[in-house]
Parts: sequence; C-alpha cells; structure tokens
Amino acid sequence: MWRVERTLWGIVEQKTVGLKRALGPVLLTLYGVGVTVGAGIYVLVGEVAGTAGMGAPVAFLIAGVLAGLSALSYAELSIRFARRWLTLFIGLLVVFTGGTSSAAVLLGFVGYLNALVEVSDGLVVTGAVAVLAVITFWGVRESLLIVAAITVVEIGGLLLVIGSGLPLLGGLPAALPEMLPGLDGIVWLGLFSASVLAFFAFIGFEDIVNMAEEVREPHKTMPRAILFTLTISTILYVALAIVSVLSVEPGRLAGSGAPLAMVFEANGGNPDVLSAIAIPAVLNGALVQIIMASRLLYGMAELGRLPKVLAHINPVTRTPDVAVGVVSLVVLASALVLPIAELATYASLAVLLVFSTVNAALLVLRRTASYKASGTGFRVPAVVPIIGATASLSLFGFGLASAFGLIAY
Repeated sequence: MWRVERTLWGIVEQKTVGLKRALGPVLLTLYGVGVTVGAGIYVLVGEVAGTAGMGAPVAFLIAGVLAGLSALSYAELSIRFARRWLTLFIGLLVVFTGGTSSAAVLLGFVGYLNALVEVSDGLVVTGAVAVLAVITFWGVRESLLIVAAITVVEIGGLLLVIGSGLPLLGGLPAALPEMLPGLDGIVWLGLFSASVLAFFAFIGFEDIVNMAEEVREPHKTMPRAILFTLTISTILYVALAIVSVLSVEPGRLAGSGAPLAMVFEANGGNPDVLSAIAIPAVLNGALVQIIMASRLLYGMAELGRLPKVLAHINPVTRTPDVAVGVVSLVVLASALVLPIAELATYASLAVLLVFSTVNAALLVLRRTASYKASGTGFRVPAVVPIIGATASLSLFGFGLASAFGLIAY
C-alpha cells in the first residue's frame, strides 16, 4: 500500500517491516524546500500584488507566519497518530487542494507559454494534462526524477529574478511606508485577502510529514526541518515580492500572464529566458500535485474508505491508473472552467481548513488517555495549536466571505 496514507497526519496502521531511517535535518529540509518552493510563486505573485498593492511582501509574510504556526502542530501530530475520520476528512481536502492547485498552475503555464508564442488556451491545457497524466501513469520513480530535476531549475529561476532586482533594494527604505499597512481598514482587508492567495505558494511543506517513517529521531528532526523549510521559503518569497513591486507597478503586474518574466525584463533581463524556465517549473508544480492526489486517493481506497475501484493497480506500470485518470479529469475540468485567482483561492481555503482541523484535532487528542500514553516526544506549547486554529479559521472565514463577495474593499 502507498506509504502516504500510513504516515500522513500520523500512523494509521502498523507495519511488520519498518523503512530505513536515513534522513537527518539537512536532507529533510532540502526535500521540504523542494516541494514547497515551486510553481505557485511563478503564477501568483502578480495576483497577490494586484490585491495587496505595495503590501504584497507583507501578505507573503503573514501567510508564512500562519503556515509556521500550523507546521508545529503538524510536526507533533505526524509522529504520533490520528483518527480514521480525521485522515479521511483531511485526505479528501488535500486531494481537492491537489486538483485545484494543479489547475491553477496550468493556467499559469498557459500565460508563460503565451509570452513566447500565441496558443489556444483550451488546447494547451488539455494537452498538458494529458502529458502529465502519462508521466504519472508511467511510474513513480520516473515521475519523481523529473520533479527533482525541474525543482533545481525553478529555484534557480527565482534566484535569477531576485538577483536582477538587487540594485533596486537601495530604494526600499523610501518604499516602506507604502508597503507597511497603517490604520486604514480597507488596506488591511485587501492585505488579508492577498494573504489567502499568497498561502497558495506555501502549499507543499506539509508533505514533509509523509517522510516521518524514514527520519532519524523524528521528534527532533521533523519540527526543525519543517520550520527551516518555512523560514527559507518565506524569506525567498518576501524577497521576490519586494523586488517585484519595486520593479513593476502592482496593477501592471496583476495584468500580466507571466509576472516574473515582466519583472525580469524590467530589470534588464531577457523575458524569454524567464518564461522558458517558468514553463517547466509550472508544469512541475502541477505534476507534483497530481502524483500526490492520485496516490492519496489510492491509499484511502485501499483502506476501504473510498470505492475500491480507485485502488486498481495497472499490472504493467504498477501505478494506480484509475486514481490517476480521475484526478487528471478533475484538473482538466477545473482549468477549463475557473479562472486562476479563483482556483488558487479555493486551494488556499482548503489548506486553511486542513490547518484548522489539524490544530483543533491536536488539542482534542491531547486530552485522550491513549495520546498521553504515547510518550513524551515532541510537544508544542498549548498556545501554538490554539493560535494556529484561531488564525487559520479566521483567515479561512475571511477568504470565504471575500470569495463570495460578502466583503468589499
């Protein structure tokens, strides 16, 4: 059975043979940065700037801090156990996140491709989903090798954009009053709405908990790696947002289908180079989510929590072909019907609901006798899941109200 279901949010079943515990904090952090820093920032920096204006860096900072609070609860829960209903509920939410986030980044892929050559959006999206489905169907080892290679390229692209804008940082002190929100409530509304969008760029760090059975001293290594991952990712995102809004007026940035290519061009770079990097980077982000969502569907079906047909394995490729097909169709339908900002908002809202549930579940489980008997290990102060649950639910409620037009700013 696929290991994710046994290790995600806690051990669900015991195994007779354990996996080799070979990962320390450095390797686990590198893995975490690889799965976190990716296509989301290539796609959404313009949308976030369009909503938050010059406050875009603060929006990314708020999203990073909130992710960090929930990350600590994730770390404690992941090395212990969870309830059947909890894994099913969160599992379905994560599958939904995978589908909507894949669709969002595929629309970003179309934007960057259009920066190089005019294409038919619907035709390109359909072709891209077909290619990603074939890669996922091909085999997990082959898929992850492709993911690993492109991850190096996409991080290099982000550093290239930041490097091109370094001369602009001299003007940062003068721009700080515009970036930092004051007492204007309307500005804060826009900032919180942008934070919901910015949260999309942090989707992925929670995948670190899937490695719990292969980590040395998980009660120490897991929380460190998660916090290091989020710290590095937040610094990278905030720096990129600063360079972006200093380089291009936020309104123009929001109107671009290839925002980072526009930033790179504004600082003297060749936009075609950045678009060429962004295209595989964005496809890589969609591929990671399709792999994750299909394997999670398979794992839950194998445990009898979803229809058994989703657990079918192709005898030749040894991959869950039905689950891959279902996820791919959901991604395709979402990308053809919904706009990118809406898809990213839905994905972020789903993750915020996951975080709210994880924090609340940790508070409840801590009161049970079985949890108390599970050993000391890593524990966060009670205030962490309390603040994490409150903040996640608050941002979720705000994002939901904003998405349905109940809040105007």
